[in-house]
Amino acid sequence: MNPHLPIKEWATEDRPREKMIIKGASALSDAELLAIIIGTGTREETAVQLSQRILHAAGNNLNELGKRSVGELASSFKGIGEAKAITIAAALELGRRRAVCASSRKTAISTSRDVHSLFFHHLCDLPHEELWLAFTNSASVVVGKTQISRGGLAETSVDLRLILQAALHALASGIIMCHNHPSGKKTPSVHDDRLTMRVKEAAELINMKLIDHLIIADNSYYSYADAGRL
Repeated sequence: MNPHLPIKEWATEDRPREKMIIKGASALSDAELLAIIIGTGTREETAVQLSQRILHAAGNNLNELGKRSVGELASSFKGIGEAKAITIAAALELGRRRAVCASSRKTAISTSRDVHSLFFHHLCDLPHEELWLAFTNSASVVVGKTQISRGGLAETSVDLRLILQAALHALASGIIMCHNHPSGKKTPSVHDDRLTMRVKEAAELINMKLIDHLIIADNSYYSYADAGRL
């Protein structure tokens, strides 16, 4: 196969769509799957080459690609207009929602890794901060999950009353907090520390326990429970 030939001139088994039919989706690379999504390349490069270039710009990381807005995709790559950018963003969002569905089954929480698995697909590719809560019963099984804040974690943006109201509504025994750091740095901020202690103390007043507060940063995380700070 000569990658500089138009895809229609490739051997049938090497063309992404035909390859998917013959061998199944799992046999395709990320670039080949993305090429199917965007459909066509440009005069200078095939859809696969264009897809390789897009992925390379995102560090060959689909989570990083998912952080790109429609506008960024359309303005950064020749051959990607608004329509193709929307298609890419929609496909990545469907993938994220599928992963969220898989993680939404009732889960028993015993380690920080369980907490990470519970929230990762909600937060992994966001360009802004969000704070999510999960609630557990006395057997440490998750009985509810909700987003409580979007866009930052300064004390003014997180209403402690909303957190406790949601926990009481879920008849929870335990509260789990999780938020992301789009910067990729997992170290807690002063605001993170202050909020954690406020929620911990408030939960204890109504006979609940703050089980953990996890900070997700790309492929790593920080756990207040693991650090012995709860």
